[in-house]
Amino acid sequence: MDETQMKEKAKYVHSVFESIADEYDKMNNIISFGSHIAWRNYTMKRMNIKPGQTAIDVACGTCDWTITLAEAVGKEGQVVGLDFSQNMLDVGAYKVANKGVGGVVKLVNGDAMKLPYEDNTFDFATIGFALRNVPDVQTVLSEMARVVKPGGKVVSLEVSKPPFYPYRQLFYLYFYKILPLIAKWTVNKYEEYAWLPQSLTNFPDSRELAGMFQKAGLDPVEVKLFMGGVAALHIGTKP
Repeated sequence: MDETQMKEKAKYVHSVFESIADEYDKMNNIISFGSHIAWRNYTMKRMNIKPGQTAIDVACGTCDWTITLAEAVGKEGQVVGLDFSQNMLDVGAYKVANKGVGGVVKLVNGDAMKLPYEDNTFDFATIGFALRNVPDVQTVLSEMARVVKPGGKVVSLEVSKPPFYPYRQLFYLYFYKILPLIAKWTVNKYEEYAWLPQSLTNFPDSRELAGMFQKAGLDPVEVKLFMGGVAALHIGTKP
C-alpha cells in the first residue's frame, strides 16, 4: 500500500468510526455474540497487570479496554486511551467518568502510526479489534513496541481467519454477508458495517501476524486462538 492509499484508507476509516460511535458498543456485542468480553477477560489474566503499572490502549474506541486496564493498574497507575475519532473518545469519556476512573485515564486524540510518546514509556501497549483498520499494521506494531519499556508487552486482540478451511468459509459467509444485514436491521447502518468485514480481507492471519510482531522486535510472541480462530490474541514481549 503506497502513501496515497494509506492516507485514503485512514480518511475513510476515520469517517466510518466517527459515524458509528454511538452504536459501536451495541454492535460489538451483536457481532461477537458477547464473546469479546470473555476474550478480553482471558487476555487480562494472561497480561498479569500489577497495581501502579502504566498502559496505552491504542485505537481505544469507546474505551472498554481502557477502563478495564485502569481498574487493573489502580489509583497509583496510569492509562492512556488514544484514538483518532473524537466522537469515539467523547463516548469513551462519558464511560470513563461513569466508572470513576477519570483520575487514572488520560484520553488523547492521536495517530496510532505516530504515537506521541517517548521510547520506553509504558509497561503495556494494547490494541483491541482495531489493528486491521490501521493504514499500516507493521508501522503500528513497531510504534507500540517502541513506546513499551524493555520487558513490557505489546498485546493485540483481533478478529482473525480460522485455519480450518471449511470453517473459515462459514465464518466468511457470516462476516461478509450476514453481519452487514444485521447492522442494517439493528442500527440502520449498512455500508459502514459492510466495509468492516472487508478490512479482514488483506489482514494477515495469526501466523503471519506473529511474524510481524517479531519483525517489530518482540520476542517471544504468544498466540492464542478463540472459537477455532475467529479471533486471535497475540502477546509480544520487548527484550
